Order: sequence, then C-alpha cells, then structure tokens
Amino acid sequence: MFAIVEFAGQQFKVKQDDKIFVHRLAGNVGDAVEAKILMTSNEGSITMNVGTAKAEILDHLQGDKVITFHKKRRKGYTKKIGHRDALTQVKITSL
Repeated sequence: MFAIVEFAGQQFKVKQDDKIFVHRLAGNVGDAVEAKILMTSNEGSITMNVGTAKAEILDHLQGDKVITFHKKRRKGYTKKIGHRDALTQVKITSL
C-alpha cells in the first residue's frame, strides 16, 4: 500500500514508516505533524481524498550546497552564488 501525501505544497509518494525530506516545517524534533492524503492505492484499488496522514519530525537540517555561476562574456563580469535549502526529515507513522 502506498499513498500520495502533500507536505508544505509538495507531493510525495510514501509508504508506512518511510523517511522523507520536506521543506522546513515549524515544530521541534519529536513533534507530530499531519499531511493531507491525496490518493491511496491498495493492491490496485485507488481511493481519492482519503484524509490525513500522521508523521513525526526526526531532524532539521540543511541540504547539499547548490552553486550558481553567472558570467557575461567580454565584460569581465562573473558572479558565484551558493545556497543550501533548509529541510526537515519526517517519518510517516500512519496512513
């Protein structure tokens, strides 16, 4: 059985006890959060708009560094920018 859930505006395909990374959520480590279940599939039978899934916040962390480089040729202009996304690791406890 799997479900499509919505966390912070993004959709994820999850199963029971899956660990996923989502955009930073408000709350402390160990807090319970809920996500809207958009669809579930159980051995081929599909149901839509089921309810809510319960999850637990495991950790707050930062993602990998992403480098962006801008250059204008023949002008001597270069700019190097980097950023790291703020993420939250979440474990799905019940669907």
